[in-house]
Amino acid sequence: MSDTTTVEADEQAAFRAEAREFLAAHAKPKKEAGLWDLNFHTDPKEAAADFEKGRAWQGTMFEHGFAGITYPRELGGRGGQPWMEGIFAEEALGYDASSGFITSTIAMLGPTLMKWGTDEQRTALLPRLLSGEDAWCQLFSEPGAGSDLAGLACRAVRDGDEFVVTGQKVWNSAAQWCSKGMLLVRTNPDAPKHRGITFLLVDMHSPGIEVRPLVQATGAQHFNEVFLEEVRVPVANVLGSVDDGWHVARTVLTNESALIGGSSRASTYERLVTLAAMFNRTGDAVIRQDLARCYIRERVLGLMGERIMTAIRRREVPPVDPSILKLYVAENGVYNGNLAMAIAGPAALTEGEVGPWAQATLLNRYGISIGGGTNEVQRNNLAERALGLPREPRDDHQRPWNTIPRN
Repeated sequence: MSDTTTVEADEQAAFRAEAREFLAAHAKPKKEAGLWDLNFHTDPKEAAADFEKGRAWQGTMFEHGFAGITYPRELGGRGGQPWMEGIFAEEALGYDASSGFITSTIAMLGPTLMKWGTDEQRTALLPRLLSGEDAWCQLFSEPGAGSDLAGLACRAVRDGDEFVVTGQKVWNSAAQWCSKGMLLVRTNPDAPKHRGITFLLVDMHSPGIEVRPLVQATGAQHFNEVFLEEVRVPVANVLGSVDDGWHVARTVLTNESALIGGSSRASTYERLVTLAAMFNRTGDAVIRQDLARCYIRERVLGLMGERIMTAIRRREVPPVDPSILKLYVAENGVYNGNLAMAIAGPAALTEGEVGPWAQATLLNRYGISIGGGTNEVQRNNLAERALGLPREPRDDHQRPWNTIPRN
């Protein structure tokens, strides 16, 4: 073993020991979860408490140097190496140590601030982001601009050193609990739709903002619709350049796709195998074939996700287009939901342990197929960006936004 390899091994061992000591002192061992436990709350108070619990844990990690491990020290991070994140994640597996939703917004906004933010913005915002002091939501989609996000109509008119924003957003995760928002607005309706958008950082407690939770089919209220009525946002809160917010938004969306595909999640395959055994379906050739497909897709997703997340930790361009992960997750949700119902049959409609899990597995397929960009958007991204195929014939890319028909 070379001296360099020995030093690296010693550094990793030292960091692992430090992580173990921190977790043992500040986190509780993870309780064994029930096989059919749901990963969402239907009670708004319980959901809010879980959100704040994750926010508090993020603050604890920040205080002890385990938040933003690869971010510079002067911006609130540890200034560490990408391998440290992997080691810390391994050690945290046995503990109730999750920042929940906060983790996703750090993954989306953190790299975006590093790429597009001014020195002043990074200095002011990154420490508060990494500590959980600021909790951010994404205010992108609109009732008339979902799959075609660039067609958004939320308007921002400049008034001196401020923008006055009026419009509506929808499908905004955790907006009812967040203190800040990433907001896309239309600042130049005379420009083509991709060129007249600006990315604003908004205080969710600003006068004129109203958040209304949406009740989903599962009973959860994680999504929201947000109304903005003459909300004043300082021009200094523009991320990137005025009228060039689409490029900034693409950075967020790419990170979001990578996050959704690369996030660790409980094995659905193992639960489906147990379900098949419960209902004596393990000898059914069709069910066995579907279980094999579930296992293969779950393994492929895990391997692709690890490749992409490793690149992101290193601040490198992912070797696989993140859209394929998002699409794979959504398609897996469809397969798994259909299989759960096929195995359980009428029992899936009961109120026991298995019924609610099977129902949630089926119903969650719709949210994951829409959130973070629909399947159709992901396929277009893959066709154009990864495969270099020609764009679909259309004439609205160069036309002024205000001349394009909208519903």
